[in-house]
Amino acid sequence: MLAIETKGLTKYYGRSRGIIDLNLEVPEGQIFGFIGPNGAGKSTTIRTLLGFLQPTRGEARIFGHPVCGLRDAKLPLPPWQVRAEIGYVPAEVSYYDEMKVRELLAYSASFYPRRSRQEIRSRMQELAEIFALNLDERIDSLSHGNKKKVALIQALQHRPRLLILDEPTSGLDPLIQARLFSVLLEENRAGTTIFFSSHVLSEVQRFCHAVAIIREGRLLAVDKVENLLAKQVKRVRILLARSTASPSSPASSIGQASPVSPATDPAEAMKPVLTLAGVSGVEWTNNKSLSFLYRGDVPALLATLNQVAPLVADIQIEEPSLEEVFLSFYNGEVDDKDAGVEPDTSERR
Repeated sequence: MLAIETKGLTKYYGRSRGIIDLNLEVPEGQIFGFIGPNGAGKSTTIRTLLGFLQPTRGEARIFGHPVCGLRDAKLPLPPWQVRAEIGYVPAEVSYYDEMKVRELLAYSASFYPRRSRQEIRSRMQELAEIFALNLDERIDSLSHGNKKKVALIQALQHRPRLLILDEPTSGLDPLIQARLFSVLLEENRAGTTIFFSSHVLSEVQRFCHAVAIIREGRLLAVDKVENLLAKQVKRVRILLARSTASPSSPASSIGQASPVSPATDPAEAMKPVLTLAGVSGVEWTNNKSLSFLYRGDVPALLATLNQVAPLVADIQIEEPSLEEVFLSFYNGEVDDKDAGVEPDTSERR
């Protein structure tokens, strides 16, 4: 079963773009990453899934139940019954300031009839100990980080089937972040699906099974994390030999430098590599080393490197970080056609 499914989900704010034609499928039991910069449409997507916003067009389902997009039809289940299966952590939290944490969480627990009060109370206490949160403090006395802990406990205490997390680690110190990931992995092993939106791409890379990249309201890619890292780009790092050789010098193997004029421009000498199709994001360090992202045929890269072999003292070709993959999409190094995204032909509303 799909935990989350959207079809053509679109939201405009007047004439301003929110999200456009999102077709997303999140299988039950996955930890699914949702990444993009500020303004890309992540929070709009989440708020529409939760029913806080009505889409301009399209529809969304959670565990097969329509949650939005059926304006002219009666929803098979009332919204509260679907939401009872969801735990949600917003990017920014705001609560009733005069309540104590324990009172707020007990009030929240009353909305989830599937679990007994005693069961939820026991889970609340357990999570408070894990996250080092005093349940008897007033909300208005809490720091930003402690308010985020309250949101996490509120989302987790009823053991939901689906967790929707929007920047969940914001404001948490590294120790509590590590404890959070331990709890989330435990919940996932017990069957909970986790929809994880984050700017911290190393978290997504380490934690998620699959990831969707969103840019300007459109999905650019949806794939397993390892597939995105493997098939999209390579990070190439080259250390130049002390004696800069001309690319026309005879080459037999990488690392054999021939003495030439030290005035040779390294950028000019490495021009065959730098102008190779698929090279982007070139960075020089003191004219002694360079690195770049490469998307293309690896044999073609190796053949080009062989042309400048006398210039090279050492070379590394490695998988990029997820952040580099994301930036390659966002900076336009992957066009919409390559990413499987259709151009927008709809009239803005």
